Amino acid sequence: MNANGVRILLSGRGLVESPRWHRGRLYFSDWSAGEVVAADLAGHSQVVARVRSLPLCTAWLPDGRMLIVSSPDGLLLRLEPDGSLVTQADLGQPVWNDIVADGRGNIYVNRPGFNPAAGEAFRPGAVFHVATDGSVREVADNIAFPNGMAVTADGSTLVVADSYGHQLVGFSIGADGGLSGRRVWADLGDGTPDGICADEQDAIWYAEVPGKRCVRVAEGGTVLGTVELDRGGFACVLGAGWP
Repeated sequence: MNANGVRILLSGRGLVESPRWHRGRLYFSDWSAGEVVAADLAGHSQVVARVRSLPLCTAWLPDGRMLIVSSPDGLLLRLEPDGSLVTQADLGQPVWNDIVADGRGNIYVNRPGFNPAAGEAFRPGAVFHVATDGSVREVADNIAFPNGMAVTADGSTLVVADSYGHQLVGFSIGADGGLSGRRVWADLGDGTPDGICADEQDAIWYAEVPGKRCVRVAEGGTVLGTVELDRGGFACVLGAGWP
């Protein structure tokens, strides 16, 4: 651990994204290797899933099974207890960004409205709900560039990072998983949120590439804390039990 309290847990990986904390371990996607990896605080790691396409991002159902967005084949995969991968849903599009699941089994995935890598013209993106039967429906639209997502601790609110809009957008989660009550959860000024996570006080942490930082904000936009980084931050996650 260096003077800034930073400790390297693992090294030698490729392009890593989508950090998640689940049941005492840090999970992340290694896009270069097509793997989802779990690591403990001692630095021991395990490949928990290999995806033929790219394991874009992950979440967990209430029963503990992992969900993986596979891109560009546009499939939502589910990791079974025996290690096999099955299709939870066909998302119908190749380009996606993030996924989150709440405690009732509602699954939310989002996508931009265009593919920047293919040189497509800008169009705003949307959020989709995936039901337990695999059906997919759009539940929010007109988000300039939807990125990270988080659900508040009480399960009532979905927060979506809008990178181009420099804001966090909040929605109330309905009984059927639908979204309503859209509002600007936090205006971030010049902040450009990428991956986000929620803490137990329902504050949101967002990682930022241009600002090389992770920022904690309350609903309304008050900045509660900042962690400076030595490079752009794509995503952040909180975990229990860190020394």
